Amino acid sequence: MRIRIRTAYACALAMLSLPGLALAPAKASEFVCRPTSLITTATTPDFTALWRKGDGPLRLLAIGSSSTEGVGASAKDRTYPARLAALLRQGLSGRPVEIVNAGIGGEIAPQTLQRLKKALAETRYDLVIWQVGTNDAVTGGDLQAFSALIADGIAAARQSQTRLAILDPQFYPGIKETARYRAYVDAIAEIARANGVPVLSRFAAMSGWYQRDAEGFMAALAGDRFHMSDAGYSCLAQDIARSLLERAPGVTLASTAH
Repeated sequence: MRIRIRTAYACALAMLSLPGLALAPAKASEFVCRPTSLITTATTPDFTALWRKGDGPLRLLAIGSSSTEGVGASAKDRTYPARLAALLRQGLSGRPVEIVNAGIGGEIAPQTLQRLKKALAETRYDLVIWQVGTNDAVTGGDLQAFSALIADGIAAARQSQTRLAILDPQFYPGIKETARYRAYVDAIAEIARANGVPVLSRFAAMSGWYQRDAEGFMAALAGDRFHMSDAGYSCLAQDIARSLLERAPGVTLASTAH
């Protein structure tokens, strides 16, 4: 099954099915979402215990900047957290799943870290997805201080006994200082690996999208060529759901057209 989004229109979105897909080649004006596991750590974490934790509602927190808030999406239900919640409910046979969207556009890591600590102190979450690094990489700064902030956030999650996954920076063709930008991506991976925290690497996934079809990739981005479009957010949500559920026995993400 495939997603085909024409650049000039907001076409119907589709959710990928597990485990097999039949995908036709993309045309130049289309974006095809191919299934990807975003977790790039050496040992893939097993989230099965989380999904088997009783049958009550699961509460997740998605915290970060504009791509968590959903800048570029046509509606709130087209953001990645909203699409992910729907996919997890589907994959977990209708089990209640709530994802709190705590994205604030323009934030850098120090600001989000403060909110993350506050959220962890106030509310119990089954899983937190911390999207971090894009604005820091764009604006530059002290990379060592940034790395320390990531480690601080991981420690805060561990202290609150909350599962954490980090969503790393997005890829976009207009990256100006590629070496600096990539240094932030690598720093997140290094700190997370050292602390046994999974990274959902959208940088790697989106780089792959672009390498496969640079022209079609532009349909995954909004008009500013930086933020993601409905198509990009939908594909990201599918890849996150696939990564989180891939070890859960009997889970299938059925094909659903919108």
